Amino acid sequence: MPSTARVSTKSAVTKKGAAAKKSAPVKKATPSTPAAKRSAPVAKKSTPQASAKKAVVKKTVKNVAPPKKTAVSPAASKASTAKVPAKPAVAAKEREAKAKAAEREKAAAAKAKAAAAAKAAKEREAKAKAAAKEREIQRKAREKAAIEAKKQREVEAKRKAIEAEKQRKLREIERRNQEELKRQERREAEERRRQETLERKMHSKPYADDPEFLAELRGLLLEARASTLEQIAISDDEANEMLVDRERLEYDDEDGSSVASDIQRDQLKDFATALRLKVDEIDVALARVDDASYGRCDECFEPISKARLQFQLPVFTCVTCRAIV
Repeated sequence: MPSTARVSTKSAVTKKGAAAKKSAPVKKATPSTPAAKRSAPVAKKSTPQASAKKAVVKKTVKNVAPPKKTAVSPAASKASTAKVPAKPAVAAKEREAKAKAAEREKAAAAKAKAAAAAKAAKEREAKAKAAAKEREIQRKAREKAAIEAKKQREVEAKRKAIEAEKQRKLREIERRNQEELKRQERREAEERRRQETLERKMHSKPYADDPEFLAELRGLLLEARASTLEQIAISDDEANEMLVDRERLEYDDEDGSSVASDIQRDQLKDFATALRLKVDEIDVALARVDDASYGRCDECFEPISKARLQFQLPVFTCVTCRAIV
């Protein structure tokens, strides 16, 4: 029986110590101190050895019969009171453990805060970089769009300039064609006027209004024709006489008399031929006098002066045209 009382006494003391351990943090921790609030969960944690001891104690308590009430001797009470001073040391250790846990928690909180701040800074830096990158992309896109728009404007300006130059050239060509057409029309009109004038001049009768002058020219031409015919007859007679003399007489070829005679006879024949041509011209002049067209230049169709018509018979060109011919 005494052993059973001792075991029950030990278990009671153990229970009281465990109750004191459990109740100690609750008494010392106050709601005003955050460190106590943080350290309360750490104090409640139990190790596997403590849980094993608790299980052993509980089994022992169950197996042991409930102790009977016995009177505690003064010596036993003194022994129990002697063991009580060990509680302040345990409380100090618990406070030291709680302080260390609080420091660790503060360090962990500071580390977590620093990590969160670093993460936030990194996030802000990443966002800033992304925003800067996005701004740079937008700037490059704007610059590219501006360059493309500028190129498009330049291409459009060049196209418009080429089109304007093409239109200007077409207008210039059309203007030149119109001018050339007008010049051609003027030339044709001038040519028609010239031909008409020339036609009028070709059929003009400069002295048709002066029949007396034409009659005078007719008389002069007839006289010239008669004198020319006489000269032709004389030349023919002389040439024939020279031919008869040569057949009748024998000439000495050494002195060249026959050669000289032949040359002279040829000259007389040529002169007679020229006189015959003059007679033909006089006939033409007489025919023109009859239709009143005599006195017109055959080259420029302008009237020949009266003095020239009277002095030279016949005459068909003016002084100017004669000098050119």
